[in-house]
Amino acid sequence: MTVERACDVLLLFAELPQARLGVTEIATTLELSKPAVHRILSSLRNKGMVELDPSNRKYSLGPVILNLGLSYLDKLDIQAIAAPELARLSRATNETATLSVRAGDGRVYVDQVTPHREVLMSVQIGILHPLHAGASSKAFLAHLPDEEIDRHLGEPLRLLTPRTVVDPVSLRRELAAIRQRGWARSVGERQAGAASVAAPVLDVRGHPLAVVSVCGPAERFEPEMATCVEHLLAATARLSARAGRPADGGPPTVAAGGP
Repeated sequence: MTVERACDVLLLFAELPQARLGVTEIATTLELSKPAVHRILSSLRNKGMVELDPSNRKYSLGPVILNLGLSYLDKLDIQAIAAPELARLSRATNETATLSVRAGDGRVYVDQVTPHREVLMSVQIGILHPLHAGASSKAFLAHLPDEEIDRHLGEPLRLLTPRTVVDPVSLRRELAAIRQRGWARSVGERQAGAASVAAPVLDVRGHPLAVVSVCGPAERFEPEMATCVEHLLAATARLSARAGRPADGGPPTVAAGGP
């Protein structure tokens, strides 16, 4: 019971918006006595899991909690965790679901699940792709730090198909839209005749751990894009939660008529 109560106290710091909590606030919220909360906080403080601000007698999470979180992220096998979501996503959309990770200055597909239908899209696992062309690439690029985006857009951008966006100004506008709505789209930008939507799996810091996409032949895929986006965002939200990402203030936009 003591361990369970200590876990409740730690989880309360993650659930409430304020960074510092007082004994009375914790006791009231968890329906515990103040002496019990004092004992729990004292034990957690001894282990570095919480810290006390003597100026206001309020507690905040300690550095040990950060180390635990970073250790979890270091050991996170995103490919293994994403595998069931890819299968579920492919079944729900009846299209190909893929997983990409960063590789140097580009990204590579590391997994895919294809649907049981005669005409389908398939990707090449392990082939390096640039970050400016295609939905998966743009979903990565849009969520990188500004200095990385500047570096990528400051280099010559290769035209992969006639529809590849290589103008840095236009691409910056699109990346801003992708960040706002939470997903990217592509029709023939990386591969002629193909269309896709993609969204990032974000860690607790908001950094992209991976990108999940749904893709198919453009003629068939475009009319069903909005439905694919719904299923895609649900999948990446679950995966981001597994990576410690808290829910944000509102859902991404699902309308599929963007750039």
